This record gives sequence, C-alpha cells and structure tokens, in this order.
Amino acid sequence: MKIISTNIGAAKTVLWHGEEVSTGIFKYPVNQPIYLGTEDVDDDNVIDRKYHGGVDKACYLYSADHYEYWQKIYPELEMPWGMFGENLTVEGLNEAKINIGDIFRIGEAVVQATEPRQPCFKLDIRFETRGLVKQFIDAEFPGVYVRVLEKGNVKPSDSMERIERKDSLSIQKVFQLLYTTEFEKEAIQTAVNDPFIATSCRKDLLKCWGDKI
Repeated sequence: MKIISTNIGAAKTVLWHGEEVSTGIFKYPVNQPIYLGTEDVDDDNVIDRKYHGGVDKACYLYSADHYEYWQKIYPELEMPWGMFGENLTVEGLNEAKINIGDIFRIGEAVVQATEPRQPCFKLDIRFETRGLVKQFIDAEFPGVYVRVLEKGNVKPSDSMERIERKDSLSIQKVFQLLYTTEFEKEAIQTAVNDPFIATSCRKDLLKCWGDKI
C-alpha cells in the first residue's frame, strides 16, 4: 500500500437545510508531510470530538481505489483526494483485508486499525446531496480509523506496511455487523470482546445487539 495524498482541513461553517453546521470534513491535499499525533493530526481541524479524533480515532484512512466507484455515481462532481474527510488517501487499502488490531508502519509513524468509519450527514454536506449515508453503507467502503502507537510524519509516496496481523475480524466485517439486520452471535461476540477495537465501536455494537448476546 502507498500513501497517495496527505489531507488536512480548516473548520468550516455551512448553511445546511436552514441550519448552520460546523464541520471539519472539508479536507484537501497538502504537498507536505502531516504529523500523526496521539489524538489527532497536527494542523487538522476536528470539530465534533464525540465522533472524530481521540486516541482510538486519531487518524482516518480511505482507499484511493474507491474513488472510481464514487465518481461513476457522481460523474459531474469534482472529487479531490480528501473528499471523504480522510487524512490519508491510500492506494491498495482494502477493508476486507485489514483486521481490527493490525499494526502498520506508515512513514515515521506506527498505527493500529481500530474500527470502520460510520457515516453521518456531513458526508451529504461534502457531496452537496442527500442519501449519501445509505450509499456509503451499501458500498461497504468505510475506510479505517487508527490509533497512533508511534507518532511521526507521513508524506505522499510513503509506503504503508503491515508489521503485525491479528487473528480478528476484518474492518469490513465489523462495518457489516453495525448495519446488518441478521444476527451473527459468534461474530458479534468476537468483535465486542476484541481488546483492540475502538471503545466507541464496541459500544455501538452492544447498542445494536447487546440484548441478544
């Protein structure tokens, strides 16, 4: 895997269906390294820290490979890297092949996969449309949140190398468990008992399925 783009964004307030909304989803490429810190990326703006940033979600990665899929759905829309609010756009990233807890070296940093991204209405804002949340869920291309085990700079063209693979559920499978209507007891138990899954993701899985397990 290879870093195609490093992206950061300024806080922005937009008028969305009659209400002012502050968001940090408008991220754009920068032709320089970005520094991955313990709770966020330096010089990036995270507005809603209930759902973004923090130790378990210090940096968000999205696959450059998925952009072709979205461009076909929105052919008239310009899609710069960072369109999904990702800090790192990664060539070759496949959520079905990355497991919760997997550890990667990216540039100077070492990171650990913690959870899939759960979409919210701010994707609609970024795409200037409605309905993208459902499309995002249906596509099963959630991207990957990571915790930063070793802080450091990451620049475009850096490689993303797995240095430890865990025997756990894939990022894509956890994403499916969050949105499926089919009860998969063994998989859900595996996910909620995983010591490396993000705390917020564990809570969401228990909220969905806790009364059945």
